[in-house]
Amino acid sequence: MIREFMLKNFKHFNAAACVDAAEGWVKHLQQNGKMLITIAGAMSTAELGISLAELIRKGCVHAISCTGANLEEDLFNLVAHTKYERVPHYRYLSMEDDEKLLQRHMNRVTDTCIPEEEAMRKIERHLLKYWQEADQTGQRFFPHEFIGKVIESKELESEYEIDPKNSWLIAAFEHKIPIFVPGWEDSTLGNFFIGHVISGNVKQISTVRSGLEYMRALVEWYLATSSSNTIGFFQIGGGIAGDFPICVVPLIHQDLRRDCPLWGYFCQISDSTTSYGSYSGATPNEKITWGKLGKTTPAYVIESDATIVAPLVFQYVLDSIEAASKVTNTA
Repeated sequence: MIREFMLKNFKHFNAAACVDAAEGWVKHLQQNGKMLITIAGAMSTAELGISLAELIRKGCVHAISCTGANLEEDLFNLVAHTKYERVPHYRYLSMEDDEKLLQRHMNRVTDTCIPEEEAMRKIERHLLKYWQEADQTGQRFFPHEFIGKVIESKELESEYEIDPKNSWLIAAFEHKIPIFVPGWEDSTLGNFFIGHVISGNVKQISTVRSGLEYMRALVEWYLATSSSNTIGFFQIGGGIAGDFPICVVPLIHQDLRRDCPLWGYFCQISDSTTSYGSYSGATPNEKITWGKLGKTTPAYVIESDATIVAPLVFQYVLDSIEAASKVTNTA
């Protein structure tokens, strides 16, 4: 088991922080806590779904905040995985090499190229009919709800190129996990939607509900959930996926002037250093000054590569849950 390996070998520094954070998550769940995960960077293209989907199915994740890129790239990988190309020598590519990838419509994310036609444009064609249908009937939905319509229709099921159990999106929809996607316009599908609005294929830009409405939905979810459960915050990377949801607590306290618990657990995986006023590199104690965390909130920082660390922490939590279940069943 990964848990046993980590307990034996991860004794110091960032390795020890991984174990501490995982143990804190397990303790949080044992106390009937809920967990919100934030996903920044290109974690879906890194196939985080392989480990995250199982975590969702086991009831260890209760809400997700992600960038528009992570929302769509889980779906892109689901339908076009075999068309992706890996470029292990990406550090040695010339500008001419990258230009050739552009000419082939292969969009590079570090060492992985996403095919425009087989992934992005395929999904665009399916989404467009739902955008237009909603537009023509005066209905409005969030970005993730439109993607949910595509998934739940099963119209793409025959074109899946990975095992759907490795898609965190499918797991989230199946288990009705709330999803919040701040800044969706900064994504491929967001760009596509604006293009269709400008060209007249979709008449109302408000057909897709906004980030402000996501914040309102998040406030409502936090108030309802925190009335009976402490909510933890597991942040992968930084940026808008993390800063957007963590602000819900000071919003409730300072702007609504209502009571609610602070976040009951905090962990951040980041390779960003603490400098130049960045959010991604800010330490947990800075968040105390903003009313997001308290001085007694269990807080952890893992300064490492999330593509390596996040699956290890996820599996540690799963191993712990499984071990506890065996003990209970034996008793």
